[in-house]
Amino acid sequence: QVQLVESGGGMVQAGGSLRLSCAASGLTFSTYVMGWFRQAPGKEREFVATITRSGANTAYAASVKGRFTISRVNAKNTVDLYMNSLKPEDTAVYYCASSKLAGLQIRTMNYDYWGQGTQVTVSS
Repeated sequence: QVQLVESGGGMVQAGGSLRLSCAASGLTFSTYVMGWFRQAPGKEREFVATITRSGANTAYAASVKGRFTISRVNAKNTVDLYMNSLKPEDTAVYYCASSKLAGLQIRTMNYDYWGQGTQVTVSS
């Protein structure tokens, strides 16, 4: 079965950095668009970043653009999210997801599989 397993979350001070990783199994990774989403307490899950199958194209939410970077290694079935200049408002559970659709995907409904999430807490 398909599994997406996130790792790398934790607690960091404002201005700090974290790297999240997502390891995929049970699917042909290179045929899936990958994305990162996050959900803060009491809020809806929101788009953070997405990357195309080849890794050639990426897109980011306005709130993280310039601070976060998404990348993937198809040979290792992994997708990472590098987060810099973290702010308290970045605090959330971060989810990795895969989409069979082509192109950059920013809507949660367009994703087929989801990981269990990893907590990121940014203190002020």
